[in-house]
Amino acid sequence: MLPNGTLNNLANKGGKMTSKDLSIFNSLRPFSVGFDDMFEQFENMLGNGSLTTQSNYPPYNIRKTGKDRYSIEVALAGFNKKDVEVEYEDNLLTVRTKQVEKSDNTVENGEIIHKGISQRQFTRSFKIAEDVKVGEANLKDGLLTIECERIVPDFKKKKLIQIK
Repeated sequence: MLPNGTLNNLANKGGKMTSKDLSIFNSLRPFSVGFDDMFEQFENMLGNGSLTTQSNYPPYNIRKTGKDRYSIEVALAGFNKKDVEVEYEDNLLTVRTKQVEKSDNTVENGEIIHKGISQRQFTRSFKIAEDVKVGEANLKDGLLTIECERIVPDFKKKKLIQIK
């Protein structure tokens, strides 16, 4: 949990974190065991401004669809399956366009007078936790849905420790 006012301070600075803000994560280190990778990921994401430099296109939702189930929905009006690729590597899920071909303004049913639905190039990435399995992706009605599920290994499940 971030201290009171931290989010307001970030908003006032345009979403950019300073080294003082990063010290919040460092102050949590003495109270945690084995979370070094997580703190380093936060520092990398927030410290170099990569969260603020990513475009808002295409818009997306992240939904919790069950106790350990999630779906990522990406709005892709005007794209079809052959235009988009979904890649998962090293805990990074990336949705991007393949090479979009410039087409002329004629279609099967006539000429396009105004082109308001663009098919511009994009790349959208999501950092995925180590215990989350990325499942299938489905593109229907302009909405790409990627299913994810948290797999909790036995050693992470709650257990009662016997006192000897």
